[in-house]
Amino acid sequence: MMSTTNRQSHQTLPASGPARETLRKKGQFWTPQWLAKIMAAWVVAERPATLFDPAVGPGTFFAAAREAGFTGAFTGFELDDAVLAESYKLGLSPSELRGTIVGDFISQRVVQSYPAIISNPPYIRHHRLSEEQKKELHQLAKHCLGFSLDGRVGLHIYFLLKCLDHLAPNGRLAFLLPADVCEGVSSTVVWKRLGEKYRIDAVLTFDKSAAPFPNVDTNAMLFLLSHRQPSKQVRWLRVVKPDSEAVLAALDGGTTDCGDALSIQHRKLDELLATGLSRPPRAHGSAGVPLSAFARVVRGIATGANEFFFLTAEQIRQHALEKSYFKRAIGRTRDCPSATVTREDLDKLDRAGRPTWLLSLGKESERDLPATIRNYLKIGERMGLPTRSLIETRKPWYRMEERTVPGLLFAYLGRRDCRFILNRAGAVPLTGFLCVFPWDESEAYVRKLWRALNHEDTQANLVFVGKSYGGGALKVEPRQLDDLEIPEHVLKEVGLAPVQAWNQMVLLEALQPDEKKRRAATQRERTTPPRPSKQLR
Repeated sequence: MMSTTNRQSHQTLPASGPARETLRKKGQFWTPQWLAKIMAAWVVAERPATLFDPAVGPGTFFAAAREAGFTGAFTGFELDDAVLAESYKLGLSPSELRGTIVGDFISQRVVQSYPAIISNPPYIRHHRLSEEQKKELHQLAKHCLGFSLDGRVGLHIYFLLKCLDHLAPNGRLAFLLPADVCEGVSSTVVWKRLGEKYRIDAVLTFDKSAAPFPNVDTNAMLFLLSHRQPSKQVRWLRVVKPDSEAVLAALDGGTTDCGDALSIQHRKLDELLATGLSRPPRAHGSAGVPLSAFARVVRGIATGANEFFFLTAEQIRQHALEKSYFKRAIGRTRDCPSATVTREDLDKLDRAGRPTWLLSLGKESERDLPATIRNYLKIGERMGLPTRSLIETRKPWYRMEERTVPGLLFAYLGRRDCRFILNRAGAVPLTGFLCVFPWDESEAYVRKLWRALNHEDTQANLVFVGKSYGGGALKVEPRQLDDLEIPEHVLKEVGLAPVQAWNQMVLLEALQPDEKKRRAATQRERTTPPRPSKQLR
């Protein structure tokens, strides 16, 4: 049989348009041959009689297993028979695919167990699942884990749960999954339960230089589990070169010298679960004081229709609108390339045709507004804005969210380093940024905090609170950013300490737990954070 190296099924990823949308709906991304070889070789190392794949696709894993010397039978599921037919290009025969059912693995009743399971399941996010599917998945999670999962969990985690439920004693499982299974709201409790029932043999993470899907915004990971006595130790690998032989040698334990292809660490399961399976161990001295001791974090303004509410000075002139109804604002992180933004920067953006003026109307009735503003609002009505999902919740529909000007902005999503930006422009940010409101608003304190947050050792801690995506991108939500730790040595270096008001507030809330819960719920809904002095009155 011709090797998969020479006859690998190739997937060309469409950049955009209907073809890309179809790809997202199906969640089909083919596994590169070098990684399929690792997964197949590990899962069939103990010569199982059968290899099961719940999402066969073009047969990549089956072909890789044959190349690894597997002589047993194949079985599995595949929704798309046209995709399954691609298996013939890899040298697989119709007789070898006889055990593959054209159908949906999740909805099918499976009764048997398998000694070897391998998969790159469809990556389909929660918002693409129907309510009927979500109800079915809810029951699946309760059966496999004893509890249901957050509704924002994607389909791929359910593939893992169902496959583990059908993994035979002493069987092996190799699963390729996105890092969000380790970084989401349900991740810690899920992996704690799985670590109690199965052995987590190894976790493989990938540097962007070895990313399995370089053109996809997904940070892929490989999980190797077995249905054996759980272990308190886990092998954690960081792969920096797509070198199958080096990775397999490291997994076999035959070498401790991995060269420059990867690094391997033996980590305690408790530490790994606490840190996150996708994250490296914390460096000594990286722990410190959380950002919440120095500031409050709130998301930027969501307009619901930037094209209508967020304008350039030229557009304001064209519609003869009064600038007194606008606030200076910044929308995209690419519009702020440095660690400081000034009024001059906004003016430069405006001259380049970038919007920097936010229409900021309040509760005033339409009849109390100038005629030019009323005429402009009629344009919005003809655009159908009052019925858009976010805007229709506002009364009146054109009322804009409010923010006081934050001292610092945080560019919370991007492939560049996540940056804290000193806001010298007096601008309010849109949702491309998070607002950071220091408890002490004095210029000296804000600058010290800015320096501390942009210190490389503080930035290195972002990986422990954020979600990772393809190409090295990180996304940090407001409540996650609250937990970002500024190392003690950084605080000493810049001369920064938590403000006294924050310490008093912590003590007050510790003495009043019910009040703490009430405040926490209230603060999540706030758009403008109060100053600590007001909160303590």
